[in-house]
Amino acid sequence: MANVLGLVALACGLIVGLGAIGASIGIALMGGKFLESSARQPELMNDLQTKMFILAGLIDAAFLIGVAIALLFAFANPFIAALPAA
Repeated sequence: MANVLGLVALACGLIVGLGAIGASIGIALMGGKFLESSARQPELMNDLQTKMFILAGLIDAAFLIGVAIALLFAFANPFIAALPAA
């Protein structure tokens, strides 16, 4: 039982850590492309900025869904009940 809880903690850490890395890389790439495109066509900066903030919210939402799943497994793991009694 203790071994399973350790593996659950490791899995939760991986879910949150890899999700944070992916979200930060995605937002960094998107921010860089926004700066490039606004330097190339400054008249479109307002439209591009609106779209950039919408996409940043969607990227963060995907990361927060991963955090919610990790919290579900950490505090209310549905798979613990399926383990045989030791």
